[in-house]
Amino acid sequence: MHKEKLKILLAEDDLNLGFLLVEYLETEGFEVRLCKDGELALRAFQNNLFDLCLLDVMMPKLDGFSLAKEIRSQDKMIPVIFITARSSKEDKLKGYDLDADDYITKPFDEEELLWKIKAVIRRIPESKNDAKIELISLGSYTFDFNNQSLIFSGKTKRITEKESDILKYLCDHKNKVIKREDVLKDLWGENDYFFGRSLDVFITKMRKYLKEDPSLSIENVFGVGFIFNVPVK
Repeated sequence: MHKEKLKILLAEDDLNLGFLLVEYLETEGFEVRLCKDGELALRAFQNNLFDLCLLDVMMPKLDGFSLAKEIRSQDKMIPVIFITARSSKEDKLKGYDLDADDYITKPFDEEELLWKIKAVIRRIPESKNDAKIELISLGSYTFDFNNQSLIFSGKTKRITEKESDILKYLCDHKNKVIKREDVLKDLWGENDYFFGRSLDVFITKMRKYLKEDPSLSIENVFGVGFIFNVPVK
């Protein structure tokens, strides 16, 4: 468990909603900084340390997607959850293209948001400075989780944060049946059709990344999920 209060940057131009969320999240033990537009949020991010960002998409001066891009350029590891009234498939895909950790559509229940936040922060080390370098041997590959990279024959391939999280999940459950619903709940916060489609895309990418070693495979288990087959040394 995290011993110190986790600090959340909340960028939300609807101040009524913003104040309600601040009050709710602070009663749940978080420290929250509310900013009413994207530029103020970016300035706050540059001048303070935060553990998680909650970003509205439609904001004046700097929209949430642009803000997330700026934040990611400065800290590729910080979790980002989009809060928005826009629910189109294109908007969600754009959010996940920016490696968003989750996406919640207005109107939403505060407890649902809290559940999503807790699902994301379970992956945050208690101290970022204490995070250990984790190298995982996968056949002919070496997976560097903290640096989000796969190494094969001396060549390094960078992967996204979400890809890294998914591959780590597969590694933690290798050679066992992995239920789709478990992956979705643990990594996206809910078992949703859209997230399921996103998972399928990521699994296809994982197979492509690991194709140089035929001893590795991600096998579909019809109606259940997957098995990540890794040779046992």
